[in-house]
Amino acid sequence: MNTSLVGKHLELTDGMKSAINSVIDSIQKYNLDIIAVKVIVEQNKKSEFKVEFNVQVANKGAVVITQKDKDFYKACDFAKDRIEKVLRRYHDKLVSHRVKQEIPSVVVDNDDDEIVPVDLVAEKPMSIDEAVAEFKQMNEVFMVFKDIDGDIRVIYKRKDGKIGLY
Repeated sequence: MNTSLVGKHLELTDGMKSAINSVIDSIQKYNLDIIAVKVIVEQNKKSEFKVEFNVQVANKGAVVITQKDKDFYKACDFAKDRIEKVLRRYHDKLVSHRVKQEIPSVVVDNDDDEIVPVDLVAEKPMSIDEAVAEFKQMNEVFMVFKDIDGDIRVIYKRKDGKIGLY
């Protein structure tokens, strides 16, 4: 992993470099293929620090986090939290997609071969009158059927006791 530390309008002290390196060390725990990290620290005329982390991750692209604060170390901590959040989400996404679900094995006992008759309901088109008559016999809340034109229709009981058609 290539690491680049740049200070604009200021010289990076050893304390600043160690704070930045601790952030870089903390993002390596996600076991992502991090290609390069570029950190730019800038101080403007208002004595405000701007810390920008540009993390190049293989198969993802660049993760760029910019944080401003009057205290350099606070800016680094906030940037660290934000980078870790992005990388943790990406790591969790990769890990959850890699999980293979095991298919349970089924043991079939061939000694008890038995054929059980089952009534099959054929989906035949019906007229609305036929569907209403069948719906009244079913005593259900709704029924879905195909009408003669091949459209799917729904018959339902309304609150006032009448039958609705959709």
